[in-house]
Amino acid sequence: MSLLVVGALHWDVVVSAPRLPRVDETLRGSSVRYQFGGKAGNQAIAAAAAGADVRFAGRVGADEAGHAMRMVLQEGGVNVAQLQRGPGASGMSVAIVMEDGNYGAVIVSGENHGFDVDAVQVPEDCRLVLLQNEMAAGVIPAMADRARRAGAEVMLNAAPADGLGTADLAQVTTLIVNRVEGADLLGIADSAIDPEAVVTGLQDLAPQARVILTMGEDGVVFAEPGGAVRKQAARKVAVQSTHGAGDVFVGSFAAAILADHNLADAISAGQIAAAAHISQIR
Repeated sequence: MSLLVVGALHWDVVVSAPRLPRVDETLRGSSVRYQFGGKAGNQAIAAAAAGADVRFAGRVGADEAGHAMRMVLQEGGVNVAQLQRGPGASGMSVAIVMEDGNYGAVIVSGENHGFDVDAVQVPEDCRLVLLQNEMAAGVIPAMADRARRAGAEVMLNAAPADGLGTADLAQVTTLIVNRVEGADLLGIADSAIDPEAVVTGLQDLAPQARVILTMGEDGVVFAEPGGAVRKQAARKVAVQSTHGAGDVFVGSFAAAILADHNLADAISAGQIAAAAHISQIR
C-alpha cells in the first residue's frame, strides 16, 4: 500500500541569528545554508525514510531550485512521476534559526500556486493521502474528495491553519496541528491554551478524524474520533534546531499508520524521529 503526499515544495534559505530582528532592524547573523523544504516535501522524505512507499504530487519551476528539489525527492526514495513543472520560479522560504533552536520563517509560493489538481491521479494501491495547507485555495477539498472516492484515508496537517473551513475538516480522517494552528482553527488566543480543551474543540470541527495536537517539549495530546483525550510525553534530547521537526513527525507518523500501527504507537514513532531530527547538528 502506498502514501500519496500532495503539497508544496520550497527551496529554503536558512540563516542563523541570535534572535528575530525587530521592525526596521538589520541584525548580524552567523551562517547561511540552502536546503530542500516545503512541508509536503519534508514530510514525503520523512515518510520514505521511515519505510513507506511514497508518491509525490506537487509543482516546481523552470529553475535550478526546481531541478534540485526533484533530485532530492528521488534520492530520498520518493516517486516523482506526478511532480509538475511550470515556467516560473519555484517556491522558496527564508528561515531564521535562533540560538535557542527555535525559528521563524516566511514562504513565497511561486509555482506551487500553479498546481493543477485535476492532473493528479490517486494510485490504485493508495491507502492514505497526506495534505497540508501551503497550496492554493481549493486544493484541499478537491484532493480530499478525490482521495475519499478512491477509498483512501485523508490526513491533513493544517499548517498554516488560515482559510480552512468546517467543510474542509469534515472530510479529514486524521487532523494534525501544533498549538498555534489548533488555536487558530478554534479562533482563540494561543498564549494560554488548554490542550485538552483544544483537542475536544477540534473533535467537534472534524468529527470523523483522529485529532493530534503537537506541543513540542510538552508532548502530544490526541484522541480517536469521539474518544477520550490522551497525552504522551515528549522525548528529552539536547535541542540543536527545531526547524523541520513538525514535518519529520508528520511523515514518520503517516508511515507508521500505513504500517498498521495503532494511534499511540504511530505518535511514538513520530516523536522518536522528530527527537532525533532536532538533536542533529546541521
